[in-house]
Amino acid sequence: MQGSRLYVGNLRYTVTNEQLQQLFAEYGQVKSVNVIEGKGFGFVEMSTPEEAQKAKDALDGKEFNDRNLKVDEAKPPRDRQDRDRPRGGPSRRS
Repeated sequence: MQGSRLYVGNLRYTVTNEQLQQLFAEYGQVKSVNVIEGKGFGFVEMSTPEEAQKAKDALDGKEFNDRNLKVDEAKPPRDRQDRDRPRGGPSRRS
């Protein structure tokens, strides 16, 4: 694993930053946690890539609050220009 930032998916909407921090702290030092409210996913940054890999290996697929977690290395954010451009389909211009 190259980075130390993890994507955590399939969360209940009620999961808090503190709950996720406690879960991941078992596998190393947690630098930051950001649960995206109302979306069912979040991000956890560990202090080293090795700790991130250890957490990923242990928690991917593990049941947490009656859901199986999806844990993977976080991808870098897309450039804003890429997010704002149309994604295909018919043009709506006349």
